[in-house]
Amino acid sequence: MMKMTTLGLIGTNRNFFPGHLCESGIPIVKKVLQTLGFEVISLTPDETKFGSIESLEESKKCAALFDENRQKIDGIVVTLPNFGDERSVANAIRWSNLDVPVLVHAFNDEIDKMDNQHRRDSFCGKISLCNALHQYGIKYSLTTSHVIDPNHEEFKKDLRNFSATCRVVKGMRSVRVGMIGSRPSAFNTVRFSEKILETNGISVEPIDLFELISRAEKLTLKTPGVQEQIQKISDYLPVQNIRPTSVEKLARFMVVINQWMEEYQLDANAIQCWSAIEEYYGVAPCLMMSMMSNTMVPSACETDITGALSMYALQLASGTPSAIVDWNNNYGDEPNKCVVFHCSNLPACMFVNDQKCHPSVEKHGILKNLLGPEKTEGVIEGRITNSPMTYCKLSTDDLTGRIRVYTGEGVFTDDPLNTFGACGVLKIPDLDGLLRYICTNGFEHHVAISLSSVSDILFTAFGEYLGFEIHKHQEQRR
Repeated sequence: MMKMTTLGLIGTNRNFFPGHLCESGIPIVKKVLQTLGFEVISLTPDETKFGSIESLEESKKCAALFDENRQKIDGIVVTLPNFGDERSVANAIRWSNLDVPVLVHAFNDEIDKMDNQHRRDSFCGKISLCNALHQYGIKYSLTTSHVIDPNHEEFKKDLRNFSATCRVVKGMRSVRVGMIGSRPSAFNTVRFSEKILETNGISVEPIDLFELISRAEKLTLKTPGVQEQIQKISDYLPVQNIRPTSVEKLARFMVVINQWMEEYQLDANAIQCWSAIEEYYGVAPCLMMSMMSNTMVPSACETDITGALSMYALQLASGTPSAIVDWNNNYGDEPNKCVVFHCSNLPACMFVNDQKCHPSVEKHGILKNLLGPEKTEGVIEGRITNSPMTYCKLSTDDLTGRIRVYTGEGVFTDDPLNTFGACGVLKIPDLDGLLRYICTNGFEHHVAISLSSVSDILFTAFGEYLGFEIHKHQEQRR
């Protein structure tokens, strides 16, 4: 469950414009925010005229209030019921020392209220405010429409998207991800720079795979938590196609992972799933990885740390579970369709689940031929449900010292596909253009996916506020 977003609200007045517009306007915006479930921190009419700011002293009061609540405030909404005072707003944000997203909103004028007692001029004031913020080096976002009634559904959507941007920015600046095991030797594509991540506030906590295996092997059915975990597995998906001993192994391993993640306060993980855990512990970890992702703890394959971070970013933006897959196959001769696949650890909520098609826990479709079926039980087979989707992939570039990202949107279709593992047919406009960008820029074969439409949110959070190099794929007109 996502934590409620807390927003600082700044209303601004200009003394020679109608003050009653601020007196009535700021409470309207505050009520809209609270109705949408946001906690609001703002000046009151007892502290400043109308609870707005238009002077140096009022800017200092606002800055002090925000500084006092800096551990709570995730973002700032600025509203202009009239032209407003741009310097006061810029000073308040600067002096608060908050480095959070800022959304600039301006009230719309009504064509039949253009006399000197009712004309707002917020249309013009917003341009002046943005100019001041730009001069101050303060990063900000804009509403979809330049001016808009705060009760309009479009503005409410803007606020929800802004809240998601705040979550991504705050979450990515302090995320802690666990790396379970070393990179499989054949998977150069999951290399990453721990130092570049740390410079951006992202911490990686490693642990040897065999340390966790050793801990898991010491547990028994009588160990607290093991029986409870077995029950959770049985309730999650049908497990009749794998042995009870494999379910028990998965439960024991999940108990020790949960303990380790709680001890180190980790938000996500990436596991050396190919193929040491199957060889030396005798089970495929996909099912437990699926369960973690399904409960909003992203778990990526093949120690792909940047893949786990991509999953986490999608989760923050959408408020729903995410997954990691391979860009895997063409779909016949259709240029804008492809097959994404994993063997698989996808969360259960992403699968078609009806009488004709439902996910099941099986033996690993590839490794069973190499290691034997008895060592590879625990993968999930199923079909990704028909849905709009967003894809995202972070990568660290050692040559530039930067984090690079690409994102975009598509649709999972219900086109027929007969294969094993977890898979989906994905339709993306100008797919060849996207694949050309991925290959030309040296991105990995993994990509994180979410059954949501949040690429605009990621583009703003990564590019505007976090300073990552971001590419948003769009169809190229030829």
